[in-house]
Amino acid sequence: MSTPERLLRYVDALAEAVALEMDRDPSVFVMGLDVDDHKAIQGSTRGLLQRFGADRVFTTPLSEDAMTGVAIGAAMAGMRPIHVHIRMDFLMLGMNQLVNMAAKSHYMYGGAVKVPLVVRCMIGKSWGQGAQHSQGLHAMFMHVPGLKVVAPSNAHDAKGCLIAAIRDDNPVIFMEHRLLYGLEAYVPEQPYTVELGKARVVQTGTDLTIVGISNMLVECLRAQELLKEQGIHAEVIDPITLSPLDSETVVQSVARTGRLLVVDNGWTMCGASAEILARVAEARATRGAIVQRMGFAPTTCPTSPTLEQLFYPNPATIASAAHAMVRPDAAAWEPSPELARLAYQVQFRGPF
Repeated sequence: MSTPERLLRYVDALAEAVALEMDRDPSVFVMGLDVDDHKAIQGSTRGLLQRFGADRVFTTPLSEDAMTGVAIGAAMAGMRPIHVHIRMDFLMLGMNQLVNMAAKSHYMYGGAVKVPLVVRCMIGKSWGQGAQHSQGLHAMFMHVPGLKVVAPSNAHDAKGCLIAAIRDDNPVIFMEHRLLYGLEAYVPEQPYTVELGKARVVQTGTDLTIVGISNMLVECLRAQELLKEQGIHAEVIDPITLSPLDSETVVQSVARTGRLLVVDNGWTMCGASAEILARVAEARATRGAIVQRMGFAPTTCPTSPTLEQLFYPNPATIASAAHAMVRPDAAAWEPSPELARLAYQVQFRGPF
């Protein structure tokens, strides 16, 4: 029997997932700077304090290293903490705890220790976030065995992935792009999980494969619409989980299309896009495929909106790059910037 679905915002899907799991399992609790504030981390923890009390939803000192250690210790002791970080940038202050403790303890102690920890962290651009508040650092965590990395692009997957992450016995880095928070999708009311480590083909096509990570999936879908007007049919894939990475779904697609463009919310150097391209290049079925990657320009994240337009991929630049891959002998093509604008880019009113 199917469960009722309704349109739900990404941010509300996150809050709903946590509430359902806290109801189901008393070992689940939420900690992090300002999780009990009236703004509720842009609404993602709204209602949890009133429903579950201050023993299970509480703010922490501004000390990422120490508080990450507290969360890891609680997980080792049998609890299932959800540690909320307002920005991914500041996970750098807890890297020793995450990389040397959380990721390795299960292996170091022969499987006797589990670390069922979820680390929620936000990335994103706009409104002067700048060099230390906009970074997508997911590739650093993908590099570390023992950590899972999840980057859902829509409300349905946000709820299902977060429930799956809470129930997982491994530490999970859960990456959320703030520009996705207001976007709606059909979401079942009941608890469900989205399998970690499985990608989804969002749009079928024959001319090239485009992989969009996190918010870039939305940008790629818009680029796909622009390309269709030029007679180019792109297949668009959402990896959803970055570690473990479902490269087989991408390989199967590229084996059909012969071309791959990966668009990331991070730098291309040693990034998630590089890993996806490398796996496709190594696969026997896709040898000789034309590949390209797009991501952050090789500099620190700018503050100015004008510079952001040059720094981040957008539907117009993605569509232009894809067009050149499919029709290398044709004249360069750029879609109208106005047609390439996304509704949420207009509606976005700042990070808090």
